[in-house]
Amino acid sequence: MTSRANTSPKFAAAMADHPDLQQAASDACRQALTQLAADANLAIIFFSGYRPDDVTSLAKTLEKELSAACVLGCPAESVVCNDREIEGSRAIVVWLAHLPGVTLTPMHLEFETTKDGAAIVGWPDALAESAPSDATLLLLADPFSFPADALLAQLQRDWPGIPVMGGMASGARGPDENRLIFGAKAVESGAVGVLIRGPIRVRSVVSQGCRPIGRPFVVTKAKENVLLELGGLPALAQLQIMYQELTPDEQELAQQGLHVGQVINEYQEQFGRGDFLVRNVQGVDRNSGAVAIGDYARVGQTIQFHVRDAATADEDLNLLLSAARQTAGGACAGALVFTCNGRGTRLFDEANHDADAISRSWPGLPVAGFFAQGEIGPVGGKNFVHGFTASIALFEAAD
Repeated sequence: MTSRANTSPKFAAAMADHPDLQQAASDACRQALTQLAADANLAIIFFSGYRPDDVTSLAKTLEKELSAACVLGCPAESVVCNDREIEGSRAIVVWLAHLPGVTLTPMHLEFETTKDGAAIVGWPDALAESAPSDATLLLLADPFSFPADALLAQLQRDWPGIPVMGGMASGARGPDENRLIFGAKAVESGAVGVLIRGPIRVRSVVSQGCRPIGRPFVVTKAKENVLLELGGLPALAQLQIMYQELTPDEQELAQQGLHVGQVINEYQEQFGRGDFLVRNVQGVDRNSGAVAIGDYARVGQTIQFHVRDAATADEDLNLLLSAARQTAGGACAGALVFTCNGRGTRLFDEANHDADAISRSWPGLPVAGFFAQGEIGPVGGKNFVHGFTASIALFEAAD
């Protein structure tokens, strides 16, 4: 699907909170279309606080109101619109894009288990034989039925370098409750997405909200997700030695929640912010001296422990946004934000933290997003599913 208009990219975002979902959708669509003042060929929808049974009719309402070539959406516990984060309340957000000359390839992916093994199905025929270049994949997935990690691993093999941005739907408490929007349909499982190719640049900002403490260690013994030895000593012993060397403030943060950063590019001489994939420390075994983490560990890998708090998360996000603003090749015209459902007022003292940070960087920017149950974005050139992260897609006109 390719936009035929010969104008610059345009974006719009609008929110409505009418008790009736269909009326709210109509209101938000009309507001967004008025702002856009152009045909929309891509529409992204996020909604919170409505019943799953209403979403089938929602898809039809969106088709009627928008006439967009590609419409995607998902339920969330909280949503983002422009400089506001609407937490735990009823709302629907409509984000529209007019993308001249851009090719959009929508897809509904499913995870299936057959006698020949597990597979992800639903790839459009146009993508079956060749890997696209200069493309970005936006993805919204149901966490109960779709293994996003498996998809990202497959894409790393088949399409290395293609950034994937998005999030896991957070509007359901259990399986079979989420309803994803795919065109004029509401689907109950899998993932919906769109591959974007053409004269639009999608810049990723992935803020993991952590900072390293202590010194790096090389993994000298490990099994699956368990660190057994670091630098030749039991992992817990190294952690205890490092803890004694921390400042009192760092010790307090480590007690509140400790994380581990896995170096992505081992060829660097020094490691700093943004060079690590951050995962939780899940527990320790005092008898064996092992430390369990939230990812696979391998011998020879460099790791460094990390801490996270509101001040660190605020600093990290603003530094990354500032860097993106300074290095942008073109004017930023729109953004999608996939922020963790553990952020917002659960982490920060003030409301609207992430949305406000983006708005300060680009005043008036049309922004939409949701609080996700897992955020998808690239770090160090590889795509991952994150936690406690703000993954932001910035749309810029290509040179």
